[in-house]
Amino acid sequence: MRRKIYPLDELVRIVSRLKSEGERIVFTNGCFDILHVGHVRYLQAARNLGDRLVVAVNSDASVRSLKGDTRPFIPEDERTEILAALECIDYVTLFAEMRPHRVIESLQPHIHTKGGDYQAEDLPEAPVVYGYGGEIVIIPVTEGHSTSSIVRHILDRHQEG
Repeated sequence: MRRKIYPLDELVRIVSRLKSEGERIVFTNGCFDILHVGHVRYLQAARNLGDRLVVAVNSDASVRSLKGDTRPFIPEDERTEILAALECIDYVTLFAEMRPHRVIESLQPHIHTKGGDYQAEDLPEAPVVYGYGGEIVIIPVTEGHSTSSIVRHILDRHQEG
């Protein structure tokens, strides 16, 4: 497998070169704790919006801050490796902040995608994206598929058995 996981400073150089060659860069971010079909469908849809898909993954510490002390279930090095194995993803980077502002400012992707029922203008990172002329695309979620629902299902099954 070709190398896909890079620290942000190296990824900035790669993305800059790709943009200078005319490639359209799509970016997304998330925890990706317990990868499921909803994630895969979302990532494939994001990749279809451009030439390269860059995924920024929350560090273990930032996942704990966002989701609580029992998370993540999967350590950051494994989450990045799993994502890098997906054909639809071109590059993966890890970030420690709760929000991806610094990564977005550094990479300035053409398109920033989010999944869900958001309005683009309501996203905390919208001013950053719009500030350099980027576009935000909201990709509908795959109903019934989330890490939380998987965990609930496992716990319910375990309690039944």
